[in-house]
Amino acid sequence: MREAAFVKRNQTRWQDFERTLTTSQKINPDTLAEIFIQITDDLSFARTQYPDSRVTQYLNNLASKIHLEIYKNKREDKNRFITFWTTEIPLVMFEARKQLLYSFIIFIIAGTMGIVSTLYDDTFVRLILGDGYVNMTLENIHKGTPTAIYEGDSEASMFFRITFNNIRVSFNTFVLGAISSLLTGFFLFYNGLMVGTFLTFFYTEGQLAQSAPVVMLHGTIELSSIVIAGAAGFLMGNSILFPGTYSRLESFKRGALKGLKIIVGLLPFFILAGFIESYITRYAFMHWSIKTAIIGISAILMIYYFVIYPHRVAKHGKHQHN
Repeated sequence: MREAAFVKRNQTRWQDFERTLTTSQKINPDTLAEIFIQITDDLSFARTQYPDSRVTQYLNNLASKIHLEIYKNKREDKNRFITFWTTEIPLVMFEARKQLLYSFIIFIIAGTMGIVSTLYDDTFVRLILGDGYVNMTLENIHKGTPTAIYEGDSEASMFFRITFNNIRVSFNTFVLGAISSLLTGFFLFYNGLMVGTFLTFFYTEGQLAQSAPVVMLHGTIELSSIVIAGAAGFLMGNSILFPGTYSRLESFKRGALKGLKIIVGLLPFFILAGFIESYITRYAFMHWSIKTAIIGISAILMIYYFVIYPHRVAKHGKHQHN
């Protein structure tokens, strides 16, 4: 084939490849691999037929650019684990900041209703917590060990059971958003109601000062995670109700992916809460300063990573964009 005919036949395709490489959007790895194969085939042909031609030099340069892009994509894939935790989750949390506020408000209102209901109705605590739990706790209080429930099993078995339960509860809070945001709200409300009832029950028995710090050793992370999972559920549920310019299915896919990122981001905190509850909470009579330190560090960790840090990442991203 004459060189002119070879160039005329493939020039449009090569120019399309060049435009693809110069776009600001990330190129699909499969597309990039296909382009590289086609260009290297053309380059092999040109080297055989026109070894000293300008078209051979052009194709060689184009192949080098594609190879560099492939290498850059591989480096990005290696760093993906780090950027997932340092950038992706914080940006999703920033986007879900309103949903997080709604989730928090629902939880607090429900907790307040649990407190008031327990104070004014003696039977309410049994309705919410169940007779078995209430009777067992009363028995422990009479023995002088109101939080003995955290000392029952071995540390390892408690750790796996509690961690799995925490993940299950938060995942349920999230998944219910696929049906309706209202179901996520109801699940949040019920959990808030339980917490308010639980703490007020200890208050009515004169054990709040002893029990609340013990419970909050692990509860600070655990309860925060439920509220954050609620935000993930609202994010997914609202994507169905308010699709905006997207189709309802496409909006749901986007909302579900963002919500799932939040749930995955909670996994290390579930593990940490399970560890604290299994290995530390059982030592109920540790010095108050140790309890205060653990609760304080836990609160700072949750507030910083899921509230403050997302604002900083989003603000930094806007500055870079400007």
